[in-house]
Amino acid sequence: MKLIASIIFLDAPVGTGFTYATTSEGYHSSDVQTVGDIYTFLQKWLLKHPNFIKNRLYIAGDSFAGYLVPMVVNKISQGIEEGVNPRMNIQGYVIGNPGTEYHIDKNSVLPFAHRMALISDKYYQMAKVNCHGEYENPDPNNAWCLYALQFYKECIRNIFQANILEPACKFRSSKPGASELDKNTYLEDDPIIRMLPQSNKKESRCRNDNYVLSFVWANDQAVQEALHVRKGTIKEWRRCNKSLSYDQTEYSVVRYHKLLIKKGYEALVYSGDHDMVIPYIGTLKWIALLNLTVDDDWRPWIVDGQVAGYTERYIYSKIQSHLTFATVKGAGHTAPEYKPKQCLVMLDRFFEAYPL
Repeated sequence: MKLIASIIFLDAPVGTGFTYATTSEGYHSSDVQTVGDIYTFLQKWLLKHPNFIKNRLYIAGDSFAGYLVPMVVNKISQGIEEGVNPRMNIQGYVIGNPGTEYHIDKNSVLPFAHRMALISDKYYQMAKVNCHGEYENPDPNNAWCLYALQFYKECIRNIFQANILEPACKFRSSKPGASELDKNTYLEDDPIIRMLPQSNKKESRCRNDNYVLSFVWANDQAVQEALHVRKGTIKEWRRCNKSLSYDQTEYSVVRYHKLLIKKGYEALVYSGDHDMVIPYIGTLKWIALLNLTVDDDWRPWIVDGQVAGYTERYIYSKIQSHLTFATVKGAGHTAPEYKPKQCLVMLDRFFEAYPL
């Protein structure tokens, strides 16, 4: 099998995964602090593993990491300009289903619902005319807008927004101490986990069922030893840590993208085309704000003779740096979970500077 890249999976911010702080105050984090922590980690890791310093480096992340990735790349770029050691061989970055410009991302959900036939032309036009593009935080005094949004919300109420093709399911996880996970599934209702007996009636498959065994796996001592988790630092791993204290200070990172593309960094931005959490049409909207030139017009990209999605590549002509956008056909939030093979091919082509 072809080796595409060596990958460091980093749990961030502190308190996620197996990361920990030594004081209670240490668990309070923010965008800026998290970016600084990631940068410090990379510096220390490369100094400890100097044979990787010359390797081409790409920073990648999905979903909320869309805010953090360009900030980390900018931090690395600043370090290079200031002569900080080790000098990281940063080449570019990859973001998938990315949070980027909160206002654009959220206000793209309703137009996306219309494109996907979840709401009618009538309801869409009613909202468009009366809300003036502001669907996420409408004017509370705008009665006609609020009236239009009632129809919209009713239409999407039972839609699984992470992938509109899949059934809407309750969030399931394994119950701590459960011994017969093949016979029972559990609904996590933080902080109480209550048992739900399986119905004899066959139900549509729920992707959440894939996560049932994560609690058992991650808390297995053999697994933690294999991952070199320091003993005593994590009492109990849970898939969703809802006790984190985190301040999001950056609600738009478009300016970082403008800066990085002008510095010559290559970027790959991809979206599952059935993701209604961060719809691809919102991503295209903020990409348009970068004022780049289309270098390779909208077209399908192919894997195993089949259309895997659609792509468009943009260029900053002064230094010939590129931003590649791609949809992943049939994928949701986030794309690699739904279409792993296609996403692997996409990354391979990007790293090789080969057109999708």
